[in-house]
Amino acid sequence: MAIRIAVGQFHDLTEERLRFAAQIGASGIQMNNPNLPGDHRWEEQDVRTLVEQVEAAGLKFEAIENVPTHFYHKAMLGLEGRDEQIENYQATIRAVARAGVPVLGYHFMPNSVWSTDRSAKTRGGALARQFDMAVVEANADNLDQLRSFMPTTLGRASSMPLFGKDGPVITEDAMWENYRYFIEAVLPVAEEEGLRLALHPDDPPVPMLGGVARLFYRPEGFYKAYEMAGQSPAWALDLCLGCCSEMPGGAVNVNGLVTFFAPRGAIAYIHFRDVQGSVPNFTECFIGDGNYDPAEVIALLARHGFDGFLLDDHVPKMDGDSNWNHRGRAHAIGYMQGLVRMAQYSGLL
Repeated sequence: MAIRIAVGQFHDLTEERLRFAAQIGASGIQMNNPNLPGDHRWEEQDVRTLVEQVEAAGLKFEAIENVPTHFYHKAMLGLEGRDEQIENYQATIRAVARAGVPVLGYHFMPNSVWSTDRSAKTRGGALARQFDMAVVEANADNLDQLRSFMPTTLGRASSMPLFGKDGPVITEDAMWENYRYFIEAVLPVAEEEGLRLALHPDDPPVPMLGGVARLFYRPEGFYKAYEMAGQSPAWALDLCLGCCSEMPGGAVNVNGLVTFFAPRGAIAYIHFRDVQGSVPNFTECFIGDGNYDPAEVIALLARHGFDGFLLDDHVPKMDGDSNWNHRGRAHAIGYMQGLVRMAQYSGLL
C-alpha cells in the first residue's frame, strides 16, 4: 500500500466525522480510545459495528489508538491484578483484529500526556498546547495542580499514582520489567491474530513525571523495545513526530528514527505534527513552523519504503474553530496531502 492520509483523534464515530473525512479527501479514519461498552475489555461485535459504519462511508478503518488507561494500568505499574488485566487486553486484541481493524495503538505512560498550558499562543495567535518542566517542578508537592496537567479523566482518578518530590517513585528499571512482562504476554496474541501493536512515544519525553518513570523519552528506548520484541512483525511504532521533535535534538531524532525503523517495516503509522523548542520547554505549532523539515521527512519515508498512513494529531486551535479543531485539522491534512503529491510528482512514491 502507498502512503495515505487518515483523519483521527476522536472518541465517537459520527456522521459528521465521516463526512468531514470524505470531504477533506482522506482515505480512512483512526479512532482514539473509542467510547465502547465494557469496563475491562472490548467485544468483537461492538468494534465491528464501528468498522461497518466506516466502510459504509467508503473509508478504511485504519487503526484504533488506545484502550482506556484503566484497562491495563496495573500491567503498566506492575500492580496486583495485572494478570487479569493482561488477559482482558489479550481478549481486546482478538476482538479488534477479528472485527477487521489491523492496528491497535498503545502507550506505556500510566499517567499519560501532561500539558502545563493548553492555550499558549502560536502563529497568528492560534492556541496551542505547551509543556514547561519548570512549571511542573515549581508545583512538585502540589498534587492537585499536578493532576490538572494530566488528561481530565486521569487527573480526576484517585487510583492513578502521583507522588510529590519527596514521595515514592517507580523506577525506570521497574517500568522496563513491567513492559517486558506485558509485551511478552500480548505480542504472541497479536501475532496469532495478524494485528500490529503500535507503540506511541512518551509525551512529554522526560525521564519521570509524578514519581513514575518513563521509557520512551529518547530514541534508545525504541531500539531496546524493538529488540525485546524479537523484531516481531506484530511490534511496530505509532511514530509521533511531535513527541520525537520534543526530545533534545529535535529533527535529528525524527530523521534518525524514520531512517532506522521505516526500512524494517516497523512503523505502522505516523502522527504528523511538530513543536517549537524541546524539553524542558516546548509549544506545539502548525506543520512547517517547527523543528523538522516536513518535506525532508516525507522524502525519507518514501525512500525507506514506509507504506502506512499519516494522521492529523494535536493541532492549533484557530479563530472560530470547533472543539475538535476542524480548521486546524483541515490545514494539517491539506499540508500533508500537498507533501505526498509532491513526492509522487518527484518520483519518490
